[in-house]
Amino acid sequence: MRPRACCVPLESNRLAESLSTTSAELLINVTPPETRVALVENGVLQEIHIERTSKRGRVGNIYRGRVQRVLPGMQAAFVDIGLERAAFLHASDIHRSHLVMANGTDTATGPHEPDDDEEDRDITALVTEGQSLVVQVVKDPIGSKGARLTTHLSIPSRYLVYLPQGHGVGVSQKIEDEDERARLRSLVAGLATSEQPGGIIVRTAAEGVSDDALGADLRFLQRLWVAVRERCQTATAPARVHEDLPLVLRALRDLFGPQVEQVRVDSRESFQRAVDFATRFIPEVRARIDYYPGERPIFDLYGIEDEIHKALDRRVELKSGGHLVIDQTEAMTTIDVNTGAFVGHRNLEETIFKTNFEAAQAIARQLRLRNLGGIIIIDFIDMADPEHRRQILRSLERALARDPARCHVSAVSALGLVEMTRKRTRESLERVLCEPCPTCAGRGTMKTAESTCYEIFREILREARQYDADALLVLAAQAVVDRLLDEESNHLAELEAFIGKPIRFQPEALYTQEQYDVVPI
Repeated sequence: MRPRACCVPLESNRLAESLSTTSAELLINVTPPETRVALVENGVLQEIHIERTSKRGRVGNIYRGRVQRVLPGMQAAFVDIGLERAAFLHASDIHRSHLVMANGTDTATGPHEPDDDEEDRDITALVTEGQSLVVQVVKDPIGSKGARLTTHLSIPSRYLVYLPQGHGVGVSQKIEDEDERARLRSLVAGLATSEQPGGIIVRTAAEGVSDDALGADLRFLQRLWVAVRERCQTATAPARVHEDLPLVLRALRDLFGPQVEQVRVDSRESFQRAVDFATRFIPEVRARIDYYPGERPIFDLYGIEDEIHKALDRRVELKSGGHLVIDQTEAMTTIDVNTGAFVGHRNLEETIFKTNFEAAQAIARQLRLRNLGGIIIIDFIDMADPEHRRQILRSLERALARDPARCHVSAVSALGLVEMTRKRTRESLERVLCEPCPTCAGRGTMKTAESTCYEIFREILREARQYDADALLVLAAQAVVDRLLDEESNHLAELEAFIGKPIRFQPEALYTQEQYDVVPI
């Protein structure tokens, strides 16, 4: 693939038209230890969110923290907010008003984005070890990394996001009607009060919403901020001063859109909580919330469990017969596209184009479903036709436009790879549900029985030279013992003759194929 030119293919136009007819459902499954929310669009699972009582997400929470370490070389500081690991705060995420904020007053009127000179300021001029400051979590702890923090605070509601330290009004770019954008900007600007300054972002869900509803939303956010600010004044670091909504209510706030026709909740208590929340804050949603009393689990009814299991596989089958191979590593995610069994009907170029086109749609869905983020490298099948290359890249961008997470597709690399990024704030589905394999220690592979046999031969030689024993006992997995006594029996006999000692074997059911012990007896 070569760098793209501006071109909107017919296939992408059809995709865009299909988006306008999307119908969706929110399915909420609640058990005492875990809550799961599935977003299903046109019968296909698009997103799965999981929250466990033992490990709730922290994105959106506000803390009064204490600076533990300042690292000039990284232009960052580690802040104790009461979690298991210290959280990370970069200099570019520190608002100039944070010192005033930490002392309990909010006089800042600076923008939500970093000041022009903030990126040039040294971290040592911004914070000191032992200092207390108010921070918000923007990224959950992921892997070995602690939470990511900012002092640019924001408090979201259904229609608006309130920025206590910001100024002005911004409108979501997904609201395209210029008259509606002007109405919302004028209305919200008129609602803001000089007694409580701050910036406001109008969310996509606010399109077409009445003046009264937006006014009530803003007043709620301003009252909430007053309460948070008062807690900031009295809290002793490290302490949480504001916690974001639980998953059930957060789903109504963030995932419910005009295309969502129904919300089904399988817990009576959570259903009532959702109804109360909707009645108070988003009354137009109330009529679409239903309680599911069925004996069959709701995720089984919709086939969600099977889709979750598939989302943990490396390999994703395409309808054409091709497939994707998705590998998630610490540094990046790689996606390889293969034709597989698909051979087409006319020529190889047609086969490749159809496979790549289907793969582009599948990749966009898989990124969203698996919640993969960071750097993503896609290796599409090489195409000779420049127009085909442009269409595939454009179709990927159009498919990614549906994703609520911010995505950026870069120019094609010199090696023909598509490089992109996707904003990640929470752990991927795999990291939430899985842990490193105890057999291979997370490598994804393990030594063959043959390799382990030869390691055992070398260990036998070491033990025979070091200890004057009558015999040697080998403890190993059944597969390894079987190979030693079968395929390696000739080598084993030669080794026994060489060391002049008998070698005995004991299969161990709990040993992996790589584990063994050689014991002098």
